[in-house]
Amino acid sequence: MRREDMDLHGALLDAIDRGELPPGARLVETELAQRFRVSRTPIREALGRLESQGLAARDQRRGLVVAVLDHDQLGELYDLREILEGFAARLAARRAAPAEIELLRERVEGDRTIVDDPRALSLSNRVFHRQLHQASHNRYLHQMLETMRRSLVLVSGTTLGSPGRGAESVDEHDRIVGAIEGRDEEGAEAAARLHIVNAYKTRLRIEAERAAPSCG
Repeated sequence: MRREDMDLHGALLDAIDRGELPPGARLVETELAQRFRVSRTPIREALGRLESQGLAARDQRRGLVVAVLDHDQLGELYDLREILEGFAARLAARRAAPAEIELLRERVEGDRTIVDDPRALSLSNRVFHRQLHQASHNRYLHQMLETMRRSLVLVSGTTLGSPGRGAESVDEHDRIVGAIEGRDEEGAEAAARLHIVNAYKTRLRIEAERAAPSCG
């Protein structure tokens, strides 16, 4: 694969990740070619990769769009995420170097200062989880979690904007890191799994409120 094609695919992923191409947005070759200042051929190839990864889907009326996760897909994703994040935390408690644990602790303490800024906290949250995955020292698990992270960009918005969820999430990270610091593998896994369960519950609450008909 040509480097420019890989860069273009990454640029499209970043645009989806940042919400510039939200779930359901049309992916029009001519518009994207103008946006990225390339010909339609590499755009077509990059869109084909997104479709093969399940990040783009065909709509009968609108053509190719950024994929949207339905209720069942969301549950399946969080089910698997709970298992994988829990296992990553367990391995981190077993294998993480002291410097890696210090970085996780610094991230938690830094996040306490931005609990009222959902966007900043969301970006820092991604860094925390990536650091945790790397601390597991299992390249195949890390690869699976990165693939899952790509699917999570299809979930619009962040749960960290829900009232109280930002501070709650940082407290959950604190408990994960505390268990890792104590080399408590079972505690780290349990804390990480509970963290994902709570995130899923918040996500379901947000989706239910969004779908509820307005009164008045």
